Formats: sequence, structure tokens, C-alpha cells
Amino acid sequence: MHLLINAIAFKIGWVSSVVGAAQEMPWLGPAAVIVAIAIHLSRAGKPATELTLIVVCATLGALFDSTLVALGWVEYSAGVFSAMLAPYWIIAMWMLFATTLNVSLRWLKNRKVLAAAIGLVSGPGSYLAGNQIGAIAFIDQSAALTALAIGWAILLPLLMHVSDELDGIAKLPARQSALR
Repeated sequence: MHLLINAIAFKIGWVSSVVGAAQEMPWLGPAAVIVAIAIHLSRAGKPATELTLIVVCATLGALFDSTLVALGWVEYSAGVFSAMLAPYWIIAMWMLFATTLNVSLRWLKNRKVLAAAIGLVSGPGSYLAGNQIGAIAFIDQSAALTALAIGWAILLPLLMHVSDELDGIAKLPARQSALR
């Protein structure tokens, strides 16, 4: 059940973030993400550990996406505090993504090559979807997609490793796990 709730919360948060940004309502995604994180943390055996993972993921994501913005390869019109930084709704999406690492994506742990391959394809694919919806604009599409492919091929295995170290879900006592 936890897996299903996690997957649904991620989908709702992703759609809310991207559609919200495309419709000039960048607050919509982060509002959904806050709810998803609250649900996630309420189900965690060690919520402080999961929260640490969320902060680490948000930090790495903010640095990665801000680099793409600073290099002039992507541009966002909604939720922007600075022309050189990723918008707040993208950072919220990184936080949302962190909630999947020890639940929906748990099966990917210790599969670094597969994680890299999935990152290589799904990272740029997600941004392409965001572009089609109107939440992101590629200024230099070739450079952006290349950077996204390489970046996600590195970041996904790295984040899977970090999630293994900061796993607040797997440590659930048997009784508590059965109840959830």
C-alpha cells in the first residue's frame, strides 16, 4: 500500500508542479509537494532521516537545475526569484522525487548501471514533457538535453546511493510495517 500511495502522490505532485507552472500558478506544485512529503514522513520509520534525504536531494537538484539556467540552456517563466536560479517549483519537484527513492524506486538500489541508463533517458524525457506542457523553455535544446542526459545518468545512481545511506523507510519495525 505504501508503494501505491507513494507513486500516486508523486504523480499528483509532478502534474501539479508542471501544469501549475505552465498556467502561471507555480505555487500549485509546491502545495501538492508539501502534502506528499507530509504523507511520506508520516509513514516513515525514521522521518528525520527521510527529511535529511529530501534536503540533500533538493540541494543537489537546485544546484543542477540552476546550472542549466545560469548557462542559458533552459528558462522558466513562473516561480523565478532570480534569472540565474532554478524556480522554487522545480526545487519542490526534487524534494518530491526524493520521496520515491526509498519507496517506489527502492528496486533500483544496488543497480548503478541500470540507474544510470534510466537517468540518461528519463531525466531528459521528463524535461521534454515539461517543455511540451509549457513549464520550461529550452534556449539551447541540444546542449540542455545533453546536459540533462549526462547529469541524470550521474545523479540518479548517486541519489540511490545517498538514499541507501539515508533510508528512513526500510528500518520500520515488523509490526509497524505490517500496519502500513
